[in-house]
Amino acid sequence: MDQTLATIAAPIPFRVSATDDPAELLRFALDAHGRGAAALATLVDIRGGAARTLGSHVVVAADGRFCGYVSGGCVEAAVASEALLAITEGRDRMVKFGDGSPFFDIVLPCGGGITVAIHVLKDAGAIQDVLDCLGQRQEAGLAYSPERQTLEPSDPPPRASWLERDFVSVYRPRTRVVISGQTIEVQAVARLAEVSGYDVVIRGQGEEGRAAAGAIDPFTAVVLLHHDLEAEAAILETALASPGFYIGALGSTRTHRRRVERLAAMGFRRDEIDRIKAPIGIFGPTRDSTSLALSVLAEVAAARPMAYA
Repeated sequence: MDQTLATIAAPIPFRVSATDDPAELLRFALDAHGRGAAALATLVDIRGGAARTLGSHVVVAADGRFCGYVSGGCVEAAVASEALLAITEGRDRMVKFGDGSPFFDIVLPCGGGITVAIHVLKDAGAIQDVLDCLGQRQEAGLAYSPERQTLEPSDPPPRASWLERDFVSVYRPRTRVVISGQTIEVQAVARLAEVSGYDVVIRGQGEEGRAAAGAIDPFTAVVLLHHDLEAEAAILETALASPGFYIGALGSTRTHRRRVERLAAMGFRRDEIDRIKAPIGIFGPTRDSTSLALSVLAEVAAARPMAYA
């Protein structure tokens, strides 16, 4: 570390939140910038293994508060210290940790290395633009230019990456889970989904499918927990016509064969019908509502990265 910078009296960094939700991190950055100064630290390179994906953030306020993760928790305080020095100096910086880093006392348990770009926020307008998009359930991007030391709105690429000389981070709306049914399983899945940070919409048995149509976007999973094919018919047809990334339906293999026959007779194509995960869940047969909820949401979580890739 530069000796001149090392002598600057900077606040001692301290974590104020364990969240890694991108929207919450950006809101923290917006608030910290409004109160004085802030820095946005972004994971922009991974060498070997890593605990976080490219584009992950740590946000640091000028008073030492920070939140977010760019690793499993082993370098965040060091990232915050570097960010506080960058704020004091008023200049962005790139810092390596782990493999290839000058900080020999900071070792990543995974054995790899990461590079973190620290940007001192000068204008929070781009962050507000992203939050506005997320509020409208639209994906958004932020392009960071190390050369210009700027942060600007960008069209989101499929995943966070370097595009020429800019690093573009991607932000997507919170996953929504539309649950249809009127059983104990519905409440179990809803409780676990809420704890997992998902937006939850419950549609009661007998509600028309069109009532759910407006809630199903590309970032939505549809979970059908009916014990009667007729009861699920309307919302299932709506789900099949929607851009939702996951459709799961309760029922045995025999029940699903009847479901497939019914949909084929109605004119649905095979590729449309194949979108349905049935029997629902990643674990196979379950015998209690809690196990079913875990199985269903594990399948939703597994489907989400593929849908967003």
